[in-house]
Amino acid sequence: MKALKVFAVGAVALSLAACQPGAGPKQNIGTLGGAVAGGLAGSAIGGGTGRLWATGAGVLLGALVGSSIGQSLDRADQQYMSQSTQSALESGQAGQPVEWRNPDSGHYGTVVPQRAYQQNNTYCREYSQSVVVGGKTERAYGTACRQPDGSWQIVNS
Repeated sequence: MKALKVFAVGAVALSLAACQPGAGPKQNIGTLGGAVAGGLAGSAIGGGTGRLWATGAGVLLGALVGSSIGQSLDRADQQYMSQSTQSALESGQAGQPVEWRNPDSGHYGTVVPQRAYQQNNTYCREYSQSVVVGGKTERAYGTACRQPDGSWQIVNS
């Protein structure tokens, strides 16, 4: 009987994970894992007819929490983008794109630096970025200025 409950909870979790368009594999795994854990916890807490409600609530809450955790794990994308942005600003040629790609998520993008200029004794560069996630391209523009330690800090975007 307990194996049947675990199977049912897993089936619900899989269907919840499949309902998230554009979700990456880490987010889907988080949703699935959270739903299973939440369902099992709800099943252990509830009693009698309330057990079914507790299990269902546990599945839903676990899926939401797991999805959020899984989505935040894709911060590796941000790290790839940040590294390519620093590289483009430091040594990239004006107008030449610097590409990045996260092999785990499949997300990718480019950073295109513009000519450096001096403002208040500080070197700055404008740049543009494009990021492709789930086949959708987002574009952004900004300005970064060199800090005393040599790094580039985004001052507006």
